[in-house]
Amino acid sequence: MAAEVKGPASYFPSIEKNYGRPIAEWKELIRTSPLTKHMELVNWLKSEHGLGHGHANALVAHTLAEDAGK
Repeated sequence: MAAEVKGPASYFPSIEKNYGRPIAEWKELIRTSPLTKHMELVNWLKSEHGLGHGHANALVAHTLAEDAGK
């Protein structure tokens, strides 16, 4: 049995279903944005792409954490 996904990634199936883009595409949008601060990116995803706060926050948190680990 697969381990339960926790944290920001637990939102990913719902994000893909609700907004019609794969997670890799959302991460690429975040990485290519001129914005760098967490809440700036969250607010941008909400205003420009119509994401809800929780979904935007999960995408930004996961992407920034990945990039910090590089």
